[in-house]
Order: sequence, then structure tokens, then C-alpha cells
Amino acid sequence: MRLTDEEQAMRAGELGPMRQWAIEHQIKVGRYFGARDFVPVSQAHIMADTESLGAAGVEWLESRARLPPRDRTVRVPTITDPRGTDFSATVRLKHEPWMLDLERRTIDAFRALGVLMTDTCINYQTIMAPLLGEHAAFGDTGVTIYSNSVCGARSNFEGGPSALSAGITGRTPRYGFHLDEQRRATLEVHVSVTPRSLDEWGALGGIVGRLSGDYWQVPAIVGIDRIPTSDEMKHFGAALASYGSVALFHMVGITPEAARNRDVIPASANLQRHRVGPSDITDFQARYARNIEAVDIVVFSAPQLSLVEMRQVANLLEGRRVTIPLLAITSPQVKPDADRMGLTARIEAAGGGVLAGMCFYQSYAREMAEANGWQRLATNSAKLVNILGGYGYQPALMSMETCIDLACRGGRIAP
Repeated sequence: MRLTDEEQAMRAGELGPMRQWAIEHQIKVGRYFGARDFVPVSQAHIMADTESLGAAGVEWLESRARLPPRDRTVRVPTITDPRGTDFSATVRLKHEPWMLDLERRTIDAFRALGVLMTDTCINYQTIMAPLLGEHAAFGDTGVTIYSNSVCGARSNFEGGPSALSAGITGRTPRYGFHLDEQRRATLEVHVSVTPRSLDEWGALGGIVGRLSGDYWQVPAIVGIDRIPTSDEMKHFGAALASYGSVALFHMVGITPEAARNRDVIPASANLQRHRVGPSDITDFQARYARNIEAVDIVVFSAPQLSLVEMRQVANLLEGRRVTIPLLAITSPQVKPDADRMGLTARIEAAGGGVLAGMCFYQSYAREMAEANGWQRLATNSAKLVNILGGYGYQPALMSMETCIDLACRGGRIAP
């Protein structure tokens, strides 16, 4: 890789051991992916929950946090993904003391590195939403695909060490979705129905993800007949990334790089084409409700809820009472507004729980299931149902309205 004078100085250790480690790590990543050089980034976003880090990862962070401040501090704004607990709800979640100890140690170490503990996977809805053409280094797949596709920013999926390295050096290897040629569509998906609810948007994302199949595919979606909301794009992209490892999609006539087909689909291209209709979406949803007569818990998470979604939950619970656990999980940026507007109080008055700063599947989901007796789970997040099967859950994908109805009638699924 071609290195600038400053990058050479980092590699030589002239800017401290932390930057030396970071640039060496990034050179290895860049060489693997055939990057010619580095691109400056404006911000970085790190997966920071301790279930991902593990004890060894926390110890490594602590060793870096003991370096002199001038050697360890990030050079560009660097923020964090959801952590592994909400400290105000640890008794309800039955998180163990050792989990909380790891979380506190991790927070202290990241703060020493100058990382902003935002604890969110919806930063594009709350803080520092990236702009068209902005280069960044994002670790969360949902953050990356939304930022690439809806905002028109440029980022690859960055593993934890790579995202931290980007924060420390202020750059990332120039490969993948930082390059114009990698952002062209590789397949077309024609849809004959525009989803109405968030679970349907997630189902469509899951279908397109399965059709895409790998990280380097860039689907172009044709046929959506209205401008989706931010939350609809959020659920679509999160599911697309989860089911297909996809980091970028275009929605023709809607997303910024695809005003017209020819903007992302060259005239000479002979792309594979797929069609998705109403039955595909209903079949996708039905697959996750088979052989489940009742659920033990309802969870709205993955991605964290926006303020609009929090209001929807509060409105649907008005005058009602849940009889099984219901968790609405939002970001630390949204939670104070939800408190101020009375949304938190309304949800809690109905027996629901409002959590902030965590994500259900990154918060020791298997241990929570065993401790609380949770196995059958209803959610409107297609991403969450895709992940939770690996943690021993039987998840059901349903609309927000149906999930809340279930919570208010003891979890029983109507025949």
C-alpha cells in the first residue's frame, strides 16, 4: 500500500505505540482486500458490547487505556454501538454481576481512549448522520447499510479492531464500498407490492438478502411506489444486511445514488433479475410463526426504536395492560425525549419495560432466556428473528400491533 509521510510516521512509531499498532492492523486488512492506499474518514463506530469483546478483548482495551493520553486518544469522532446491558434494568433482565463488571471496565477503557459512549445502532437517526460521499468506518451492519444506501455515505463493514484503528488513525483502507466501481448494482429485484408495516419491510429485506447472498452484491430495488420513512428503511436495511451480509442497496427513484436506473445499472449490464410479490412476503413471515401457539416475551429491538416508534408503542398500549414481559429498547439519545414527552411513563403504566443503550441480542440473550424462562419470542424485527434462533429462541415475526395484542392476552396466538 502507498503510505503518506504521516502514515509512514505512524508505522515507524513516531506517533506512539497505539497508532503504530492501528496502522499496522489496517495495512494487513488493506493488503488482504487489495487496497492501494488509505482514505481519510470523518467518523468511526465500534461494536462495544462485552459479549462481542469477551474478557480477553476487555483486558486488551484496558492495556491500551494505560498509555499516555497523547498516544491513545482517537483522532476523529468515534462512537459506540449498543452495550450489553441497561444498568437501570439489570435485576429485571437477570444479568449476572460478572457481566456488569465487564461492561463497566469496558466503558472506562473506551472513555480513556476518547471514545464517545453513545451506545446506539441508530446514530444516523440521532447523531452525526453521514452525508452523501462522506467516508466513514462503521462497525454495525445496520448502521453501515443505512449510511451507504440511504445517506449515500461510504463505509465497509468494519470489525471491532478495524473500527477502533480507524478512530485512532483517522483513515481506513480504500477498498470495497469506498470505490465508485464497487457501488454499481449487481442484481435487480422488481417488487410488485410496497410493504406497509415495519415487519413487512423487514421481510422484504430478508428476501432480498437471501437473493443477494454475499457481501459484494449490490441489489437495485425497482417498483417501490412511495418514499419510505426512515424507520421503514431502517428495518429493510437491517434485515437485508442480516440475511445477506449486504452493505449497500439502491432503491431506484428513491436513494441518492439511484435517481434513475442508469445511474447504478450500466446500459450494457446483463444483471440477474428477480421478482418479489405479496405471497413472498407473507410466506416469509409465516415461516417464523409455525408451530408456536404462545409466546413468552415481546421485544422491540434490533434496531433500537426511534422516537416515532416509541410513540407508536405507547399509543397501542393506551388503556391496556400487558400480561407477559414486553421490552421496548431505544437509544440513550431518544430515551430522554421519550421521558419528557410522557411516552416512557405510558408504556410502563401498561406494564411494559423501556430500556436504553443496549440491544437484546447483544445482551447475553442466551443467558437471559435461561434465567427468565424465555424461549418463544414475538417481535416486528426481521433482523432479530434471524439472529435469535442461534441463541435457542423460537422467534415469531409479526406486526407491532399483533405483538402488542399478544402481550395483552398472555402471549396466546389466535388460531
